[in-house]
Amino acid sequence: MKILLVYPRCKEQRITNQDDTVVPMGLFSIGAVLMDHGHDVVLINEYGLDPGVSIARILEREKPDLVGLSVFNANRSGAQAWAQRIREELPDCLIVFGGVAATFLWEYFLTYCQAVDCIVVGEGEYTFLELVHALSEKAESDFDAISGLAWRKQGKPVLNPARPFIANLDELPCPAKYFTYDHVSFSRGCPGNCTFCGSPKFWQRKVRFHSAGYFVDELEMLYRKGVRFFYISDDTFTMKKTLVLEVCKEILSRKLVIDWYAISRVDCVDEDIMYWMRKAGCIQISFGVESGSEKIRTLLNKKITTDQIIRAFDLTQSYGILARAYFIYACPGETWETIDEHIRLIRRIKPLSAIFYILHLFPGTALYEKWKEEHGFSDDIWKEDMEDVLYFESDPTMSRDLVLAFGKKLRTTFYEDLSEYARSLTLKDVPDLAPAFADFYSRLAMTFSHGDYAAIEAITDKDITARMLYERSLSYGPSIRAYLGLGMLAQKKRDMQAAFEILDKGLRLFPDDADLHQCMGITLMNCGRFKDALLHFIPFEDSKQSLSFAATCYQALGDHEQAENYQKKMTLLD
Repeated sequence: MKILLVYPRCKEQRITNQDDTVVPMGLFSIGAVLMDHGHDVVLINEYGLDPGVSIARILEREKPDLVGLSVFNANRSGAQAWAQRIREELPDCLIVFGGVAATFLWEYFLTYCQAVDCIVVGEGEYTFLELVHALSEKAESDFDAISGLAWRKQGKPVLNPARPFIANLDELPCPAKYFTYDHVSFSRGCPGNCTFCGSPKFWQRKVRFHSAGYFVDELEMLYRKGVRFFYISDDTFTMKKTLVLEVCKEILSRKLVIDWYAISRVDCVDEDIMYWMRKAGCIQISFGVESGSEKIRTLLNKKITTDQIIRAFDLTQSYGILARAYFIYACPGETWETIDEHIRLIRRIKPLSAIFYILHLFPGTALYEKWKEEHGFSDDIWKEDMEDVLYFESDPTMSRDLVLAFGKKLRTTFYEDLSEYARSLTLKDVPDLAPAFADFYSRLAMTFSHGDYAAIEAITDKDITARMLYERSLSYGPSIRAYLGLGMLAQKKRDMQAAFEILDKGLRLFPDDADLHQCMGITLMNCGRFKDALLHFIPFEDSKQSLSFAATCYQALGDHEQAENYQKKMTLLD
């Protein structure tokens, strides 16, 4: 059977490239199960489509018998648009919704989106597979027997009995056999019961893990396909210490040279975990701090203490892992006094990255259910042309202007203090982590000098901070990125002699590095030494930038024929 799995766009355009653009891992897993059973599966990420490629064109090309759409709250209107167009173009195609929003709003979708035939509720692999088999055998009457399926029976939405969770996640085929991706998952579920999160209801606060071997097999398959950077997207990667250490040691034993991010809770980390995660390539851990106010954290049922937050951030960053803090503001009871509590905590934990979210109310969360009850709303509110519901809009103590002021204060204060946070870092005395610490400092420095932070005006002394961090990096050992960064900072100050000297040191240690050669070539061009500069560009003719610089050098030297040849080489790389 021909099956199309689709991840639709969100309703609103994101300012930056967030995780919203990434295909949910469950869709890859469903695809792998179907392909293992011999079905023809095509997976579409609408964010990855070339401009001008329409839904109609995709449907005409693929001609699917069944389309499954992954739906969460922000992309539900996009999913409905797909469903409507599929129904128009392929009247006999079965249209299925699945995912978090589809699970919690199954009755809403089956009531108001007539183009949708079925909803896969909860964990989707086997429910979807059984649905495909029923369709293959033209046995739609068997829909009654499919656990975890919502559908229309005699025109009315019905929900079949829930499907038990998959007890052994390792029985699922590894999606890396069929797909290439960089967001991976070691476990499913979270034991927490936060009132703003849908996980407690979706996963019923149960946690299941892959074995370390299965998970690292997946990483290795993707590594062999060229993936070197991973987002481990578990709610709490460090939940089970023995398994975390086993994963880290297995990554090292297989010599997988990778970098990765993880998510954790502040009460689920210790010295052993930090050491082995950093050694195995972890460079960032995100923690849900949520609020600096104990009162608000209690309301959110985020059962962590201020002391645990402080310890986790100090410990993480002392092992050369960037600690990112997630905060939620405009919560019930939010005032300027609680915003000040946010700021006091931030100044104590000194995160090197912080994300501030306004409190949204999502279907499936305890806060959403309480809000509906208090205000007499129902799921029918999602008929309105909006992406999400913001809590503050129904709180008479908060206005839009006040909430915007809260956010501006939090972000501005964080950015104004960030350079001081970076310069105050102190790492553990762990000699075998010296290369990792050199990497950590140089990464952080590059963020200030040429990365995301370089463009933020509120951050002060960016170049001074970057220089200090690059120099600390080199105190732990040689680092290509540190030599490169210092060279570019010297170029920025028009100190070409200093740039030449630091880049020369780097090239003596790393003679084959293309970035160092290119930076040195630019330095020599700025000194009018075009012939010498060519020696740093010509060996790297697989780079359009190097070809462009080489063409410029030949032009400056009066060799117009060679300049034209290099321009032609550039076009061949397009």
